[in-house]
Amino acid sequence: MKWLLVEFLSGKSHCGIGAIMSKSETAKPDEPLVVVIGSINMDLVVKTAVLPGPGQTVQGRNFASIPGGKGANQAVAASRLGARVHMIGKVGSDHFGEHLLMCLDKNQVDTSAVVVAEGISSGLAIVMVDGQGENSICVVAGANGQVQPEDLAAQEELISRAKVVVLQLELPVPTVLQAIRLARKHGVMTILDPAPAAADTPPELLKVDIITPNHIEAGLMVGEPIADVRSAKTVAAALLANGPEAVVVTIGEKGAVLVDKSDNIRHFPAPKVGIVDTTGAGDAFTGALSVAIARGQKYSDAIRYANTAGALACTKFGAQPAMPNHREVGELLSKQS
Repeated sequence: MKWLLVEFLSGKSHCGIGAIMSKSETAKPDEPLVVVIGSINMDLVVKTAVLPGPGQTVQGRNFASIPGGKGANQAVAASRLGARVHMIGKVGSDHFGEHLLMCLDKNQVDTSAVVVAEGISSGLAIVMVDGQGENSICVVAGANGQVQPEDLAAQEELISRAKVVVLQLELPVPTVLQAIRLARKHGVMTILDPAPAAADTPPELLKVDIITPNHIEAGLMVGEPIADVRSAKTVAAALLANGPEAVVVTIGEKGAVLVDKSDNIRHFPAPKVGIVDTTGAGDAFTGALSVAIARGQKYSDAIRYANTAGALACTKFGAQPAMPNHREVGELLSKQS
C-alpha cells in the first residue's frame, strides 16, 4: 500500500521511525511491563498563523496526516524510553487503521491486544497548530468508542502482569472504570490522564494511584481556574481529596506540581527549550512518568524525568514523531544538574 503524506519537514517520517533507537537500545526482557489502554487516532494536522475563533475562517499553511491518539502517543513515548509496552484498544477496518498499527509496530509497541473493528472508521483528531505552537483539537471517537468493558476481560491476564496501567478518557467511561477495577484487583499501579476532562467526572475515575491533568483540565474538574504555580497547588490538593494517591498537574512551560497523600506539595520547573509544537507534550509527560514509576523511581525523580520528556516533545512537530528516546532525555537531564 502506498501512502501519500504531506511533510512539514523533509526527511521526517510520520511514524517517527527516524527517531527510534536500535532494538538493542529499546525494550529489554528485564524491563517492567507498561500496559496502555486507550485511544488510537489518525491526526489530521493543519498549521496556521492563528487559531480561528467562532465563525472565523483562517488560511492554513500546511497539512499532514500523523498517527496519534492519547493512548497510542503515550504507548510510543513509553516504548521510545525503553519500556516493554502493550497497547489495548481498537482501530477501524480502513486505511488509517492499517497505518496506525504499522506505526505502533515500528515503534516496538506490542499490538497483539489491538482489535480491528469491522465496518467502522478509525478514530480521528483534527488538529490546528498556530505560529506559537499552541493547538486546538477536535476528536472523533470512531473505533475507540467501540472498546467496551467486556473487551478487557479477554486481556485481564495481560493487565495482571503489568507494573503500570496507563489510561485516558478518549475511551468510553465504563471501559476506563473497568480497567481501573481490574488493575486494582491485581495490585497494578494506575496512572490516569483525565483528558478530555469534564466538570462532572465520575468520582470512581479518580480512585487511581496517579492522575496527570494539565492546568486547564485540572481547573475544569475542580471548577477553579489555574493562573500560576500557587493556584495549581490549591487545585491539585482539591483533586487529591477525591481519591487518587497523587496528583501531578502539568502547567506548560512552568513545569509540574505534585501533591500526594504523604503531604508532599512541590513545584518542579520544566527545562527551557525552543517550542515548535506542544501537541505531544502532555502525552510524552505521562508516558515518561509511567516508565519512571514502573522502574521504581520516587515521585520527585519520576516527575523530573517526565518534565524533561515533555519539554523535548515540544521541540518537534507532531505527537508520535516528537516523542524523545531515553538518551535524549538523559542528555537534557544532565544539563540541568
